[in-house]
Amino acid sequence: MVSGGPYGLEDIIGMAGFGRALLLLAIVPILWSLPTALMVGELASAIPDEGGFYVWARRALGRFWGFQVAWLSLASSVFDMAIYPTTVSLYLARVFPELSHGHRALLLKLAIVLIATLWNLRGAVSVGHGSVRMMAISLAPFAVMLLIAIWRIAHGGLHLAASGQTLTYDLGGALSVTMWNYMGWDNASTIAQEVENPQRDYPRAMLVSALCVMCVYMLPLLAVWAVGIPAARFSTGAWADAAGLLGGSVLAMSVVLAGSLDGLGTFNALTLTLTRLPYAMAEDGLLPRVLRLRTRNGVPWVSVLACGTTWALALGLTFERLISIDLVLWGASLILEFLSLIVLRRTEPNLKRPFRIPGNQLALIVIGCGPMVLLAFALFNARAEKLYGINALLFAAIVAIAGPIVYALMNLTRRNTA
Repeated sequence: MVSGGPYGLEDIIGMAGFGRALLLLAIVPILWSLPTALMVGELASAIPDEGGFYVWARRALGRFWGFQVAWLSLASSVFDMAIYPTTVSLYLARVFPELSHGHRALLLKLAIVLIATLWNLRGAVSVGHGSVRMMAISLAPFAVMLLIAIWRIAHGGLHLAASGQTLTYDLGGALSVTMWNYMGWDNASTIAQEVENPQRDYPRAMLVSALCVMCVYMLPLLAVWAVGIPAARFSTGAWADAAGLLGGSVLAMSVVLAGSLDGLGTFNALTLTLTRLPYAMAEDGLLPRVLRLRTRNGVPWVSVLACGTTWALALGLTFERLISIDLVLWGASLILEFLSLIVLRRTEPNLKRPFRIPGNQLALIVIGCGPMVLLAFALFNARAEKLYGINALLFAAIVAIAGPIVYALMNLTRRNTA
C-alpha cells in the first residue's frame, strides 16, 4: 500500500542525478514518512475501526470534518489510482511499443482496473496473500541486479556515473516524485477490523516498513550508479534498460514483467483499503445506503464496483499531472489527520493507546511540521501545472470545495427521507 518497490523512482534519478536522488530518498522519509507512520501507529492501535482515518477525524473533529477527510482522500485516489495502470503501460511499452498509444494502451489500463476489482470481490485475505507474493516477485529482479553490481564492483572497482551535460535538473519535480513514492501510510488503517491484532500489528508494520522501503529504494539506485549507468538515461520504465545493461535481455524482460505485476499489485492492495471508506461513510448515513451492501465474505461489493468505475475515468492523464493533484488533495487530508491526533490527545487523554508517540501535544505539533513544510512545497511546485486547461491548484481547490457541498446535499437528502 505504501511501496511496490523501486518502480517509479526513475524520474527522481533523471531529474536530480544519483547523488541528489540518494539525498532525497534519505531525508524525505524522516520528514515525511516517519511522522505519518507514527501518527497512524498511535491512532490505528487506539481506534482500530473500519474506515480508519475517517473514523479518527469524525471522532476528534466531528461528522463534517470526518466527511472532508474521506472526501479529500477519495478525490486524491481518482488521480493516484490512475498512476499504476499508467506505469504498467509504460513498462510493457519498453518491449511492446504498440501498447503505449491508442486504444491498446487504454484497454491495458482498463484490464488492470478490472482484474483488481474482481480480485477484491474475493475478500481481504485473498488480496493480502496475493500482495505479498507479487511483492516478492516484483523485487526479485532487483535482487539479481544488486548481486551483479556487487560482483562487478568486487572484480572491476567502482565506476560512479557522472550526471553528464544532457541531464536537465528539476529538483522540484524530483522532490514531488519522492514524496509520492513515500506516501500512503494511512491507507492501511481503513481495514483495521479485518486485521487479527491491530493494536499490536499496526505500530510494528508502520515502523518496520518505513525502514524497509528506504532500503528497497536506495540499494538498487546505488547499484546502477556504482556500475556507471548515466542518470540521464532514466525516466519512467528505465529500470528495464538498466537491467539490460547489467544482465542482458533476460533480466530486462524480467524487470518489465515484474514492473507490470507490481503495478497491478499496488493497485489491488489500494483498492482493498480505499473501498472501505465509502462503506464506512454509508454506515454513518453520509453516503447512499446501497454502499453498505456486502458479500458473504464481508466485501462491500457496491463500493468496490463504484470506486473501480470512477478510477477508470482518470486513466488518460499523464504521470506528472497525476502526482501534482494527488499530493495536493491527499496532503490536505493528512493535515486533518494530524489535527485529529492532537485533538484526541486533549479530549480523550485516557483513551487506551497500545502505542503512543512520546511527548506531549507540543511534541506532536513539532513532529507534524515536517509533512506540513513538504506539503507547502508541493503546493508551490504545482502552481504552474495545468489540468484540463485549469491551473492545478485551482482544480484541486474546486475539488476540495465540492466536499462541503456534497456533505450538505447528503444531509439534506437524509432529512428528507427520514
